[in-house]
Amino acid sequence: MRLIYISFLLCFVLTSVRSQPDLSYYLPEGISYNPSIPTPQSIIGHQVGEWHITHDRLVNYMKALDAASDRISLQVTGYSHEARPLLLLTITSPENHRNLESIRQQHIQLSDPNASTSLDTKKMPAVFYQGYSIHGNEASGVNAALLMAYYYAAAEGKEIETYLQNTVVLFDPCYNPDGVQRFSSWVNSRKSQLISIDPNDTEHNEAWPGGRFNHYWFDLNRDWLVAQHPESQARAVSFHSWKPNVLTDHHEMGTNASFFFQPGVPSRMHPLTPEKNLELTRKIGTFHAKALDNIGSYYYTQEGFDDFYYGKGSTFPDVQGAIGILFEQASSRGHAQESINGPLRFPFTIRNQFVTSLSSLKAVNEMREELLNYQRQFYKDAISEAAKDVNKAILFGAPKDKAKATLLTEILLRHQIQVYKLAANQTINGKLYDVESAYIVPMNQTQYKLIKGAFEKRTQFKDSLFYDISSWTLPLAFNLDYEELKTMPTLGAKVTQAIIEKGKRVGGKSTYAYVMEPNGYFLPRAMYRLLSNGIRIKVSNEPFYNNENKKFERGSILLQVSGQDKNPDFIEFLLDEITSKDGIDVYACNTGLDYKGVSLGSSSFTPIRKPEIALLVGDGISPTDVGEIWHLLDTRYQIPVTLLPMDVLNRANISKYNTLIMPASYGNLSISENTREKIKSWTQAGGTIIAFENALTWLNNAGLAKFEMKKDEEKKDAPKPKPYADIEENSGAQETSGAIFEANADLTNPLLYGYGNNKIPVFKGNNLYMEKSKNAYGNPLVFTANPLMSGYISKQNYAKIKEASVIGIGTLGQGRIIGFTDNLCFRAFWFGSNKILANAIFFGNGLSSASSR
Repeated sequence: MRLIYISFLLCFVLTSVRSQPDLSYYLPEGISYNPSIPTPQSIIGHQVGEWHITHDRLVNYMKALDAASDRISLQVTGYSHEARPLLLLTITSPENHRNLESIRQQHIQLSDPNASTSLDTKKMPAVFYQGYSIHGNEASGVNAALLMAYYYAAAEGKEIETYLQNTVVLFDPCYNPDGVQRFSSWVNSRKSQLISIDPNDTEHNEAWPGGRFNHYWFDLNRDWLVAQHPESQARAVSFHSWKPNVLTDHHEMGTNASFFFQPGVPSRMHPLTPEKNLELTRKIGTFHAKALDNIGSYYYTQEGFDDFYYGKGSTFPDVQGAIGILFEQASSRGHAQESINGPLRFPFTIRNQFVTSLSSLKAVNEMREELLNYQRQFYKDAISEAAKDVNKAILFGAPKDKAKATLLTEILLRHQIQVYKLAANQTINGKLYDVESAYIVPMNQTQYKLIKGAFEKRTQFKDSLFYDISSWTLPLAFNLDYEELKTMPTLGAKVTQAIIEKGKRVGGKSTYAYVMEPNGYFLPRAMYRLLSNGIRIKVSNEPFYNNENKKFERGSILLQVSGQDKNPDFIEFLLDEITSKDGIDVYACNTGLDYKGVSLGSSSFTPIRKPEIALLVGDGISPTDVGEIWHLLDTRYQIPVTLLPMDVLNRANISKYNTLIMPASYGNLSISENTREKIKSWTQAGGTIIAFENALTWLNNAGLAKFEMKKDEEKKDAPKPKPYADIEENSGAQETSGAIFEANADLTNPLLYGYGNNKIPVFKGNNLYMEKSKNAYGNPLVFTANPLMSGYISKQNYAKIKEASVIGIGTLGQGRIIGFTDNLCFRAFWFGSNKILANAIFFGNGLSSASSR
């Protein structure tokens, strides 16, 4: 009898795991559906939740709905890095579709205080942006999008007709096509007929780097503001074309959690976000609570997550008159998985996402007028605050590096921020702002709040915990000179397009030599262009002058025409490419004689070797840190890089490389003892290791370098008692999640060539604080005595960062080891320190051993 009972129980468990719900499990009861609208299964070949939807099948289904329904219009807004289409479905009533452009034009007038007063919001539809799965392995969102799209197209009755008449839905079924495809391929190819709920199963343990990220392993949910990727850029166009009232963003979290909806922790809301936003978010939350209560799902709100960083999808709308809503569903990370709450099944997670998609639609409709009026008032208040602001404009520029200022302008224009050129050169606080490279952003414009959010420096906070970074001041990220102006200067032409100006050929052709200054952002690309084509170049380690008496600083690049193996006409072709494609000025030199500096035949000019780079990837290494370096080298500098897996490193001959980059890691690197010796011998033979953050610890433990870190001071007195309940909060307050600090730079060190100011903003997102080298020449970049520029850091850590070293240099035989405690290319928008990495690649092997620790 007991055997029969066990067999029955086993069959029940297996059946419950294997059983696959149909549409009735998900869809609301009491609603009929148009039979002429294809169901998801009829197009994708399986029930929703039976398999993870692949992006190609998702696209096919959205196209089928577009063809079958007069409620839907599909648009391809762009393409991902891997050339997958980015879809946006505009969903509304057929009547609204016939008048869509006039509805859009009227709606965007809500953001114009000069035009919004006369608008009758009682007669206007709300605009609702729904988006899913910006993290590719948080798949319940994109799978719920199948159901939501079907509901929009097929549901019949007065309720859906009213919703669609009163709402224009901008429906983005998949924020991250490349990540979704990567993850779905993993879990689908490892699914058993008898679904395994064991967390140890391969289905639930993705191979590095996982499906969370886009092609270059970036977290796209941190890219909304800076928009450095095609997915974000296309989304920004859609957002600003309509300026929605509500934007929803469907995510997943740990398997043992339940379901979260915003608001986040109220004390962590950004101060620029109006309190009314929190009030409306809470009111919307009551709709989610009721919907989840009705199906018996558990949830929480106002804890864990926050609304501070404006670069996240659920916070980006908050500074633009809209309400951003984050949903977080406990993840099955496959088709089913054990949890502390029992087996968590993929269809269950999809249903929660679908139900809250419906509750969001209901909230937008029932709160329609309130949301429209809020948006109108938001922009009126923004203009009123701008008029009272003591700062009337922001001026920024870089006279010797026009590209960086233009790249910042590109971000601003993408978000409909008005930018102007200077009418005349100005010198402010000893800094020159010229008409060619400087830009002005007036404060008195509708995007005032977003301007403040992008440019402000903030060091005071209500809370000491942050879900993400605490500062992102854009002119500091670009290392640009900038000023907050108390009076509005005379404006030059309005900038409508950010175009990097071409460089110039100065002095015509030369049969003797050419020189490029060290400041240009794309100089590393120009250098590699020459080296990869067999042109020998050198770097100047002393200032010098040309025959026109122009001074060239250290780090200038010399191309000696005589003695090259290439035809002079080919050299001229390459130099023309450098001016036109890299925006670098090329100066002709007709003599090598220089009595003010060094002559062109001096040994102060040292040869530059062509980089052959291996970038470590694999388990233990942070995918985002790898991705940032890969993206910089591949897309901006156009320098080839080998992504070298750790296991391949352990068995490969690495003599073909001269540069090994070790990105930040999560823990111990799986590098064998034999490989350590191989790396040591390779370095001794002349290789350059460039390491970041806690990879420095591995170098120390491996005996390859001595990068000593500061330690906490031992407390002599017994600690004061603290409540147990405060453990998590007090521990979190010690995290330096992302803040900006000032560092003193030795501009004579090759690692700092091309920088014109000896104060450099450094982004820090960790608690690594390196002791200064005892070698007087070994501290090229050191935090100042009072370094905090913007962001949060605890008192304990602030004491350690003062006068800590950012860079350490080690010598091993003929090789060099360069260690950085901080990220030099954070999230692809920290342009200001990119050149330091490039300098390490091109000049690192030439660093004097006298500068080593």
